[in-house]
Amino acid sequence: MHQLISKKVIIYLCLFFLLVTVNNNSIINLRLPIIERIKISGFDLDQSNQVKNVIESLKSKNIFFINQFEIKKNIFSDNVIEELSIFKNYPSTLIVNIKKTQFLAVTKKDGEDFFIGKNGKLIKKNKSIAKLPYVYGDLNTSEFLKFKKNIDDSNFEFKQILNLYYYKSKRWDIETSNGYLIKLPRENISEVLNLFIRLSKEKNFNDKKTIDFRQKGQIILDAK
Repeated sequence: MHQLISKKVIIYLCLFFLLVTVNNNSIINLRLPIIERIKISGFDLDQSNQVKNVIESLKSKNIFFINQFEIKKNIFSDNVIEELSIFKNYPSTLIVNIKKTQFLAVTKKDGEDFFIGKNGKLIKKNKSIAKLPYVYGDLNTSEFLKFKKNIDDSNFEFKQILNLYYYKSKRWDIETSNGYLIKLPRENISEVLNLFIRLSKEKNFNDKKTIDFRQKGQIILDAK
């Protein structure tokens, strides 16, 4: 305890002598470095007033004491952001690298259209993007991303999809751009899609438009 008190006394004495020996004018003129310039890469601020307001609020703040966690939390509240990194380039420049998420599909929620982002978030649709499939059904985006991974793990190309239908049983149907309706089981999606690819190459398959894989060990083909 005595040693601890002695250390505190030494610290206080050092601070005291520092204050009394430094010229008062120097203290008054002392100016900690502030953020004067912010460089943004990977993102157009015109696309999001929310991000712009966060960035602009950083100007004139002390570069040493900015809270990067708080900044990231505020910027990530914009659903279009997937990755973000912040670097301090002393003495006065802040570099913000932003990666926008990829739009994978479109779905409807509460009567409005939303993009489904690769980051698992819904982004309000404010423009048209060609060749994105439309997802019908009340889905959880995590279920969509799991399904998308199953497709990516197969030989089936995601770009062939025109529409997707999601059911409460967590089962999916695929409508392709060339008119096929593929009714999928809940499990073994990648294997079933690979089987569909093989079947679609058969000569007598061309007139079959509905392919039902829902029953295990059974395939139902229909021309409708």
